[in-house]
Amino acid sequence: MKTDSTLNKLAWDDTVLPFQLDASDMRGRVARLDGVLSGILKQHNYPAPVEALVAEMALLTALIGQTVELKWKLSLQVQTDGPVRMIATDYYGPEKEGEPARIRAYASFDPDRVTDDDPFAQLGKGYFAVLVDQGDGSKPYQGITGLDGKSLANCAETYFAQSEQLPTRFSLRFGLSSEPGVSEHWRAGGIMLQHMPKASLFATGERSVETGELLKAQDLVSGDLEEDWNRVNMHLDTVEDLELIGPSLPPTDLLVRLFHEEQPRVYDAQSVQFGCTCSEERVRQSLSIYSAKDIEKMTTEEGRVTADCQFCGAHYDLDPKTVGFEAEGAAGDAKSS
Repeated sequence: MKTDSTLNKLAWDDTVLPFQLDASDMRGRVARLDGVLSGILKQHNYPAPVEALVAEMALLTALIGQTVELKWKLSLQVQTDGPVRMIATDYYGPEKEGEPARIRAYASFDPDRVTDDDPFAQLGKGYFAVLVDQGDGSKPYQGITGLDGKSLANCAETYFAQSEQLPTRFSLRFGLSSEPGVSEHWRAGGIMLQHMPKASLFATGERSVETGELLKAQDLVSGDLEEDWNRVNMHLDTVEDLELIGPSLPPTDLLVRLFHEEQPRVYDAQSVQFGCTCSEERVRQSLSIYSAKDIEKMTTEEGRVTADCQFCGAHYDLDPKTVGFEAEGAAGDAKSS
């Protein structure tokens, strides 16, 4: 017999629920991730602090990515000089209405430098970047800001304040979950709050912040907006860890609990799943710029050209004669796993 907690888990895990607070002219999303994180993290043997950073980045990607259109791609990236050199995530909008979005993520790090300290301390100096690809024939949007605050969520808040002039707040929780009869695994949940924008979130163009003091959400609000912003954030500050991560409390009930005075209105939830776009064809495309001489340098002692996908762990094993712009043979002798 399924309990209410189990039913809520089945209904709301790996979903993003958009909502609006009519009384305060704000919008937001509630996200819960379970299987998505399992799909991402099982591909690598990350140290615990790196797993935490990847989980946080994936959660941010789900919350921000829900706004992109069908077939668009949102990418978040962190580049640093710290032990964790890079974290990259991709959110692929659904191919059709009603289909799930897909998320993938991975991190590059120096094992000898990673410590057991706070995960954010593993990043050092660097930048936080947002890229939106609207497909062929369109100019990608790119925004960049410096790493700021005490978490990746703080960096995302700074990005929206600095590059978009949108007051934005994230409240995120993530960690290892132990449930009866289920092996230990990562779960995550979070809320994104944002004042309703006067223009599209991802305007065409490129913006960056390199020097000077970075804006905060509080710098963008005044008068009635400041009162509304402070009140809604005060409500959000009362949220508890298990309310965000679930599965006992549905997100719809959580919104009523937190913001009933703000007249919350919910929209259709977006399901998300772990998914990668790598393929043999894409590998061959990436190798098509190389001559036969270059391909020879990439050939292993076993006489093969190999490539591994950092996101999903897929391994591609190709006949060197079938790759590069001077390929001789047909592309039939290939193995992938």
